[in-house]
Amino acid sequence: MKNKMKPASLTFTKFTRKKLLPCFPLSSKQRLETERRLRGKEDYGKLLLSDAVIVSHEKSGRTWLRVMLSRFYQQRYRLPERKLLNFDRLHRLEPRVPVIFFTHDRQLGHYTGNWNNEELYRTAPVILLVRDPRDVAVSFYFDWKYRMSDHNRKLYFLPLDNISIYNFIMQSEFGLPAIIAFMNRWHGYIGRMENLHLFRYEDLRADTASELEKILRILGTDPQQEEIEDIVAYAEFEKMKQRELSGETGDSRICATDPDNPDSFKARRAKVGGYRDYFSKDEIRRIDELVGATLNPGYGY
Repeated sequence: MKNKMKPASLTFTKFTRKKLLPCFPLSSKQRLETERRLRGKEDYGKLLLSDAVIVSHEKSGRTWLRVMLSRFYQQRYRLPERKLLNFDRLHRLEPRVPVIFFTHDRQLGHYTGNWNNEELYRTAPVILLVRDPRDVAVSFYFDWKYRMSDHNRKLYFLPLDNISIYNFIMQSEFGLPAIIAFMNRWHGYIGRMENLHLFRYEDLRADTASELEKILRILGTDPQQEEIEDIVAYAEFEKMKQRELSGETGDSRICATDPDNPDSFKARRAKVGGYRDYFSKDEIRRIDELVGATLNPGYGY
């Protein structure tokens, strides 16, 4: 484990961000720019402190993986079920739990001024979790439409007004082209970063036990078969959805914003290839052509 002493450069936390930003005599645009930079600085500090990093684009299965990893440490060390992995939250309760930084790699560049921060990710094992970008784009649309606050829409350069699902995912700034650009950038690091490990959401769905065991071993643990079986059963999609509906998780980030609207759930569908359900044949053809022409084929999509 690394020494978890706070580095001198990590001077802002989520608490200080929320408390200090209203005091700045800045325009709305300047306040957003300042918040992006502070979030990037916070991410920079967390990278220095992490035992492992899990990188993914939004809506790539991160919450599901977080629940499964949390379940492992909760059961092994008898930790509260409502306490999910969130950087050093479980490490503070039990030092044998690694400090794991979950990131979408969205803010760091606002602090460093460089979006190719490969060197900063070399200090710990990195798990890159990816998903078919077409499914990511559709899921991201529903997250934007039903779960995201207007403040976060502004923060992430997303539209505030209604837009069709097709027009949303085809937007170059935040839709499918941007998701593909993110995936291509990270694929370029494969082979250059010896501690970078690629996992696909689809493989995790197809053989959860085997893929999860690989991830846990990368995180420095030796899981037993009965532990893996417990996690897989606990994290079944319908069970996660029921816990979300009941509020049993105790975490606002994984609770439905509208229990009567299935598209407002964090655990929404989990369907591989489900993007086809939302578009015409001609739209699907154009979407598939974009992926075929621009996504690195090494991902197998």
